[in-house]
Amino acid sequence: MADFDENALRGDIINHTTEDDYVVPDNPLILRKLEWFRDQKLALMVHWGTYSQLGICESWPLSMEDAPWSREEIDWTEDDAEFRTQYLGLNRSFNPVRFEPEKWADFAAENGFRYLIFTTKHHDGFCMYDSQYSPYKITAPNCPFHTHKYADVTRHLFDAFRSKGLGIAAYFSKPDWHCPWYWTENQEKPVGFWRYPTYHPQKHPDLWNIFVEYTRSQLLELVEGYGPLDILWLDGGWVNPRQFGQDIHLEEIAEQARRITPDLLFADRTVGGPFENYITPEQQIPDHYIPVPWESCITIGKPFSYSFEDTLKSGRELVHTLIDVVSKGGNLALNIGAQPDGRLPKAAMVRAGELGDWLKTNGEAIYGTRALAPYFSGPWAFTQTSTHRYAIYRVSEGELLSDHLTLPFPGIHSVALLGGPELSFETLGDACTVTLPQALRGTSPYALAFAFRA
Repeated sequence: MADFDENALRGDIINHTTEDDYVVPDNPLILRKLEWFRDQKLALMVHWGTYSQLGICESWPLSMEDAPWSREEIDWTEDDAEFRTQYLGLNRSFNPVRFEPEKWADFAAENGFRYLIFTTKHHDGFCMYDSQYSPYKITAPNCPFHTHKYADVTRHLFDAFRSKGLGIAAYFSKPDWHCPWYWTENQEKPVGFWRYPTYHPQKHPDLWNIFVEYTRSQLLELVEGYGPLDILWLDGGWVNPRQFGQDIHLEEIAEQARRITPDLLFADRTVGGPFENYITPEQQIPDHYIPVPWESCITIGKPFSYSFEDTLKSGRELVHTLIDVVSKGGNLALNIGAQPDGRLPKAAMVRAGELGDWLKTNGEAIYGTRALAPYFSGPWAFTQTSTHRYAIYRVSEGELLSDHLTLPFPGIHSVALLGGPELSFETLGDACTVTLPQALRGTSPYALAFAFRA
């Protein structure tokens, strides 16, 4: 049996990093790269794996502790061991023959995404790349896709996105629920051990060290063989020294990785310390400005993985979400779950295209900006560059613009609509009333962006 107290695990809480926990890097190359990161503003995040075939939640159904929410739409068996066998056998039917990496990259570039975050490996351990350290991968002979010209999905995606000048973040799960050195095969019940290994690393150091070497090898394999990477996006924050001694010696991995790519960023999610170069709130936007680098990962629908019956956010919601994130100093990682056939869902592409259309006119107020106090005020949000200031008005659903808008910023000397003319205005204390062009009156755009001098 395992060495852990399962009741203690159920009550364990993994705290997310806040700006108060942030450790400012002392490496000038990393500091410079973080400024690059803060300029990008919008990432396309894609969760894709064998689970996509069934439209179920990624990886989490393997964990009994997470079963109540992750297995809601799964009814083929209630036997946990049988379920594990069936889930892990999804590799034998995974054949996304309509995958065309160039089309993904074209879509991203056309619609204003600046970098890709792709799931090279999720917690279930299935590698979406040709790992030399695991047989559980998309290029293995028991996966029908292995003969396809794009079988090494990660390589072709990264190459296609780099060819468009877009950044690359490799999403990699530190826990591996397929790996025999994490969820060991000689345990009575590898299923249902929640998120942790089936043994105590400090009591079984030989076994743990094999897992550490396995993890190090796979990470360096990605950095060296699939680079240049901009970011290693490490999920599974419970794998850290404070949690039952799950120390993968990330400092040594980072040192080796940065010999290959000196300015490589690490997003060691929820762990804190020197390798969480930016923090990553999930499915939420902070209610205040955050002065350290951060990125909010938010789904275009409800789940991160592909769902056959998803409910998508509207174009207006997406625009407002991006504005909200950027005005508080962050980046938005917008997640789209890829289909089992290898395509991005058409409906999701259409919605993301509405965001892209808005950015074509108003991106000047988003890309390369930093937050501007007071950051936000009601429907207004504020950003700035070294030479310009911007005010963005979020138009609510059903709202029709009138003749004027009151811009709550003091000392304004001029106002111009992005993509339009300079506007007349009247100063009223610490605000000004801006006269809108006739063509906008009675309309309901998603948002209006103004450049102003104060």
